[in-house]
Order: sequence, then C-alpha cells, then structure tokens
Amino acid sequence: MKIIVPMAGMGKRMRPHTLTVPKPLIPVGGKPIVQKIIEDLEEVCGEGIEEVAYIIHPSFGKAVEQTLVEVAQKLGAKGTICYQEEALGTAHAIMCAKESLSGNVLVVFADTLFKAGFKLDRSKDGIIWVQQIEDPSQFGVVKLNANGVITDFIEKPQTFVSDLAIIGIYYFKDGENLRNELQYLLDNDIREKGEFQLTNALENMKAKGMQFETGKVAEWLDCGNKNATVYTNSRILFHMHAAGEPMVHESAKLKDSLVIQPSYIGPNVVIEHAVVGPYASIGEGTIIKDSVISNAIIQTNSSILNAVIHNAMIGNHATYAGERKDLSIGDYSTTI
Repeated sequence: MKIIVPMAGMGKRMRPHTLTVPKPLIPVGGKPIVQKIIEDLEEVCGEGIEEVAYIIHPSFGKAVEQTLVEVAQKLGAKGTICYQEEALGTAHAIMCAKESLSGNVLVVFADTLFKAGFKLDRSKDGIIWVQQIEDPSQFGVVKLNANGVITDFIEKPQTFVSDLAIIGIYYFKDGENLRNELQYLLDNDIREKGEFQLTNALENMKAKGMQFETGKVAEWLDCGNKNATVYTNSRILFHMHAAGEPMVHESAKLKDSLVIQPSYIGPNVVIEHAVVGPYASIGEGTIIKDSVISNAIIQTNSSILNAVIHNAMIGNHATYAGERKDLSIGDYSTTI
C-alpha cells in the first residue's frame, strides 16, 4: 500500500501558527496532524505501508522534509518528498507524486483528522469516504444509487444536490489507472472552476466502468482554523485517554500542580503551582508556572507564567506572562 499526502497549501487560515511551520506539522494530542493521519491509516490498511509520498511546497524547507521522512520511517515505510510549486487543484497536486501512483493507493489530504472505525476492503475498485453535513457547498459531494454505488461527483455545488461531502480520503485499487486519468486532465487542460479537479478524473473512471463505493468514519475532525484545531485536539485527547494511552511523559516534572485528564504532557515539561487541563496538550520542554490552562495547545519550549488560558494555541519558543495582581475586591463586585 502506498499513501499519497497532498499538503502543499500554505495554511493561511491558521496564521500566525503557519508562518514558520506547515499546518500538517501542528501537533494535536502531542503528535503532528500528518503523523496522526498516517498512523490511523496504518491501522485500517490491514498490513504494512510501503511508501508515504508527501506533496509539499519547496518553501517548507529541508528540516520539514526530514521530519516528514522520519514520520514514514517510524512506520517502516519509505518517505518520499514531492513538490507542488503552484496550487492548481487536487488532480494536479496528486500528479506531483506520479512516480508513486502504482498498485493499491490511498490518497489522504492533510486538512482533517478522523476516528477511523473501519477496515479497508482492498477488493473494491475504489472507495471515497464521505460525511453527511449541513452545508456541502465548499466540498465535493457524491450522489448514490439504491445499492450505495456512487453515480455522480459534483465539485462544490452552489445549489443543493447532495449532503454527502467528500472528506479527503480515497482508495484506488489500481494506482496506474488513477495516474493515467489525471494525466489526461493535464494533457487536455480540463479544468473545473479554474483548477484541475480530482472529481473530474473520478467521473471519467466511473464512466469507463469503475465502481466507487462510499466509506464512513466514526468521527471527522477539522483542522482548518485555530478554534477547529483546538476542538480537534480535545477530541483526540479524549480518545487517547479512553484507550489507556500514556498521557504524562515520565520525564515531566510537576510541583504543587494538578493535571486534569484528558491532557497530554510532553517530555521535559515543567509545571509548578499550576492547574493544567482538561483538554490541554503541552509540548516538549515547555515551562508553566503559576497558571491555569485548559482546552489549549501549547507547543514546544515555550514559557507560560501567571496566566489563565482557555481555548488557545501557543507556538514553539513563545513566552507569555500575565499580570500578578495584589487585589482587594469586595462583595458583589464584578471585574471585567
């Protein structure tokens, strides 16, 4: 099995966090988003992953590339770096990894996380994972026949045709066939709304007799902006804790402090006179003193002092200090 991960977008809705780190490397539950995605896919594939091909922008840099390769290697897979210099659509992005399009292929866009709840049936021609949503106008959607087979692919419909949104996970039994159909779009400059769209290739493959069925995930989690990512982090922590995973690294140092689960405390974290959690992820080497932190992602080597933090994301090597106040507030007072 080969996994193709298009992730060349610049993550503008996640700024300032994506000014120095690509969105798929932002941590949730103590691990980069892209690592969580690939680990979940390894669980559902039924056997080892042969290769993970990442499509990135050249500006991401060698350090990011090395991190991505190491994520693949931890799963016993080859990590391949491919470049997309210009955003020309989903079909164009996948074709940037055309050398890896062979045999069984999973394509997963690194925008969302999911709780799988399924095992992959490799005997199918193709599987497209979908989720029923209220407003599908910003997604590709599918229509089904009475047997649950996809009859139509529609890219970002402005009038309602279906509420089954494609969530960015695709299985193809024949990667070479996918590559040929994508190449046909590029060779003939076939675009939808100005871009080369995967849904056009899927429509062509269906017209030639391929049967695509839908798959569903137990939970679909968005990482499109700060608030969504903080919420996704809380759900990942919930599932980690329920599964009995270690939540506090053995090297973390706690003094006169309380960690409320579910929360993740990374290696070499120092917490003094503080309450952390629930739903907080604290990255390696971070120091927290005299603070209360909940529902938050704090990345590595940061310092939080005298702060009350909720529904927040704080990056790497950041320092945030609140105010120490000597207060005398009487009965029935309100301070805003």
